[in-house]
Amino acid sequence: MSPGGAVGGKRLTSDDEPDVSAPTWSNRRQDTTPWYDTFPWWTVLIALIIGWMGALIIFDEGYNRAYDRIIPGIWLTIRATLWSFFIACVIGLVVALARTSRNVVARNVARTYVEFIRGIPILVLIFTIALVIVPEASEALGLENRISSEWRAIIALSLIYGGYIAEIFRAGIQAVDRGQVEAGRSLGLSRRQTTRSVVLPQAIRAVVPPLGNDFIAILKDTSLLSVLGVLDLTLRARQYASGSFKFRDSYLALSFIYLTLTVILSLLLGVVERRLHRDRKEAR
Repeated sequence: MSPGGAVGGKRLTSDDEPDVSAPTWSNRRQDTTPWYDTFPWWTVLIALIIGWMGALIIFDEGYNRAYDRIIPGIWLTIRATLWSFFIACVIGLVVALARTSRNVVARNVARTYVEFIRGIPILVLIFTIALVIVPEASEALGLENRISSEWRAIIALSLIYGGYIAEIFRAGIQAVDRGQVEAGRSLGLSRRQTTRSVVLPQAIRAVVPPLGNDFIAILKDTSLLSVLGVLDLTLRARQYASGSFKFRDSYLALSFIYLTLTVILSLLLGVVERRLHRDRKEAR
């Protein structure tokens, strides 16, 4: 640009002056956004669906009878979910540490386990683990016929989700800034101490939301355990439907129970995520 505001020998007029203002984005929400655009309408719709299902169960004798026959299986479903999630988290953390270690054998064994789990459908894995791997392992350990169907199912679900949770933990560990590791080592901490005291606390905070999603997924996938004869919610619904031929009553009541459980867990997960987000902002 030449003196006097000329470009290429041509003086710029007020209409030709370049626009140096900050760009505006059309998809950015403004303060004038109407309330109905941000209102969580999905909660209203889900509440209406749950309310409609609940009203059928309360006021219709057929749905009420089906619900009464199915609901006792909720305790087995919850127990299997909690045990499977806990064991899967332990497996996932160990595998994630192995995948991020310097030991070439540990890295490759962990990668093999993850790829094996991710490469086979869940239902096929449940059959393979519960009916092939667990019996073979229990026989080798002298525990033949001592492992119940429920625990075979829990072991199967734990090993399956251990592979997926391992990837969540690995992503969380690798997301920790390298400078944090170097700071820990500069303080005289060993590699193991740095991992335990510096890396893992930060990684676990980062992976809480995806772990919550996997907890909900495990709850829903416990329905697959009915193929092993585990008397959970789904198997009770199948038995009642096949005996009474009231498939509509049975599976609507079953859907109501699962939907209620998952919505409650989703709302709790949202509260946890907002709390973590607020804590991070306050820490800054």
